[in-house]
Amino acid sequence: MHRYQKSKDTKAKLAPKHKISYTKKTDDATSAYSSQALNWLRQAEFLMSAPKLDLCVEDTGYEIAFAGRSNAGKSSAINTLTNQKQLARASKRPGRTQMINFFTLGNPEQRLVDLPGYGYAAVPEEMKKVWQKELENYLIHRESLQGLVLLMDIRHPLQHFDRMMLEWAHARNLFVHILLTKADKLNRGPANKALLEVKKDLNQLKLKFSIQLFSSLDRQGLDELAMVMAGRLNFTLAQSDESNNDTENDSTPESIQELDLLEGIDLDAIPILGEVDSDHTEK
Repeated sequence: MHRYQKSKDTKAKLAPKHKISYTKKTDDATSAYSSQALNWLRQAEFLMSAPKLDLCVEDTGYEIAFAGRSNAGKSSAINTLTNQKQLARASKRPGRTQMINFFTLGNPEQRLVDLPGYGYAAVPEEMKKVWQKELENYLIHRESLQGLVLLMDIRHPLQHFDRMMLEWAHARNLFVHILLTKADKLNRGPANKALLEVKKDLNQLKLKFSIQLFSSLDRQGLDELAMVMAGRLNFTLAQSDESNNDTENDSTPESIQELDLLEGIDLDAIPILGEVDSDHTEK
């Protein structure tokens, strides 16, 4: 009994005092930029829904569309990114998003778009074909579309329709930023392995698209995604200042030097963090 107690005490003394984090550290300027971007994205408001391309909002400005298989986590990602629980309505039943949904970001010329999920959906086959055609029309003909955030369940990446989306985007010279969602479903090692395997597949396809791990549940990868969105939607620090004046946010840079640092950030050089720091499981 005494020996067991001594061993237990020793383990307690040797245990780390703080939770170990595997997330890569970023410099102050990058952290400040991501904070500004997140504040700006929280302005998101629902604009309209359209069942097909010719009924969409006027084709001007900048749009980034969230695309992915049904139940890949598109609505949850948008809600997490904008810090609004019900902005994009998430359904427990896959395939329920049947419209092209538009959201503004304080400026009608800067928009997020939630596209209908593809692949599995609890609808007749003919309806699936209609959705696929409208999705194709949007991707090919929408002039304001700057690129895609393509979401894939980390456990089932690069399915047939995912590859089709990548081909459409590549044909139009659109950027694609891939989110391997539900990263909390896997431990750190398997998650990083999945990330590397998808990167390898993209290299074999000669597709130079960016990719990261993401979890709406524990908000993993949120900063990286915010910076990508801000850069591609032509976000400026002037917009951030206006937003901060309205919301009295404390994250505004305190000096001209900090502003200069933010303006000098090369968004294409921002590292894609692929680390998992959670053993939690999403329900």
